[in-house]
Amino acid sequence: MSAERVTAQYNEEFRTPGSELPGVAAHVKDFRTLAPWHGEYLPRPLFVAEREIREFADDLQNLIDILFSLPDRMFGGDLNAFRSVLGINDAHWEAIRQFGDVPPPSFGRADMYHDGTSFKLLEFNLGSEAGGWGLASEISRATMEVGAFADFARRNRLGHVDPIRAVAEALRGFGARVAPGREPVVALLEWRGGLADYGELWRNFQSALLSVGLEILVAEVSDVHERDGALHLGDTRIDVAYRAFVPDQIAEEPGGWDLIAPLVRAHRAGGTLLWTPLSSNMYANKACMALLSDPAWRGFLSAAECRLVDRVLPWTRMINADVLRNDAGLVDECVRRREHLILKVNARGGGAGAVVGWQTDEAAWRRALEDSAAEGCVVQQRVVPRAEPVVDPVSGETKVWHAAYGLFYTPQGCAGSFAKVVPAGSGGIISIAAHAEACSAAVFHQSDPSVDAAE
Repeated sequence: MSAERVTAQYNEEFRTPGSELPGVAAHVKDFRTLAPWHGEYLPRPLFVAEREIREFADDLQNLIDILFSLPDRMFGGDLNAFRSVLGINDAHWEAIRQFGDVPPPSFGRADMYHDGTSFKLLEFNLGSEAGGWGLASEISRATMEVGAFADFARRNRLGHVDPIRAVAEALRGFGARVAPGREPVVALLEWRGGLADYGELWRNFQSALLSVGLEILVAEVSDVHERDGALHLGDTRIDVAYRAFVPDQIAEEPGGWDLIAPLVRAHRAGGTLLWTPLSSNMYANKACMALLSDPAWRGFLSAAECRLVDRVLPWTRMINADVLRNDAGLVDECVRRREHLILKVNARGGGAGAVVGWQTDEAAWRRALEDSAAEGCVVQQRVVPRAEPVVDPVSGETKVWHAAYGLFYTPQGCAGSFAKVVPAGSGGIISIAAHAEACSAAVFHQSDPSVDAAE
């Protein structure tokens, strides 16, 4: 049975008088680790074929390997030339270099749409600051507590990968370098004042990790100090610092360098390990997708790698000052294709600064392209998400939603998924921060019976 047929069956059972399935979202909302989050949840989970999402995850891991090789392939190992093309300014580059510029671990959350045929990558989101791990884990766990859903999952061979267990495994393996034979002491470090905005998110993450046996401290960079070559929170020595801040915060806040000086010293002394280095932000820069997609750079890729890129990544091009000076034809092409393109700022997330071509008139679109040069942007081919029919538990009406899937990954591979969803036709960007009606949703994978039989 396809994922679409599982959805149809779920919706049919959802409408059955006396069904407990309409109560799933309320149970999730009141779940002990999610209630403080005050989030909204789709009335049903989303369903995908396990084979399909695992094949995409394999493609993603191969694409990340290619991504990490770009400085050597395209710039002869010259990281300064690489960051210049990406548009990373001197202040941000200095922040990145303080913690080393080696390729980071493959750790983050890829955002993608399903266009009805396959998944398409929208952003890599490399780095430990990418959130959602605890939320994804706890939504799935809460959903499985509802007996009616657990029965539906059993009958339809539905399962999920727990992102939090994958995080715990990665941190334990990493921390073993300085804490052999014992649990590492891990501290998540937000920027000064960051817990006021993101404290609920990180406390959800903290609770979720504790549920799998890994205790993690939550603090701000201003709360810690360095002693004897290691970072300390009060009298507690920290083995692993889980970074939740970005280079912009260091470079743009007065006294930012003083705030991170203890972490820099502990990191360089080796007493406290940093998960993940700020070089993650260099590779997460959206201009990297343009380097993979643009024919001008494709000579550095093999034929098989080009096929991989074309399979996974929508058409993506850089827009910056050099492009405006040297390739006016690209701007004209983007104006012609306006209704099929979206403009994204290289170093921003959550849809911040994005301009949706199909919702913008031609004159405003051209101005956006020309004005984007100073900050550096990419234009990307529009991906229309497939329809996700959802039954409203109050009205009984079926409404169509669109989903942005988040696929988590660690050095060990695929680490589960969840989704952010908005009503179809309600906007060009699917983001919790940018959309008042946005909800979160669990994602369950349907296993292939032929694979189960072979195993």
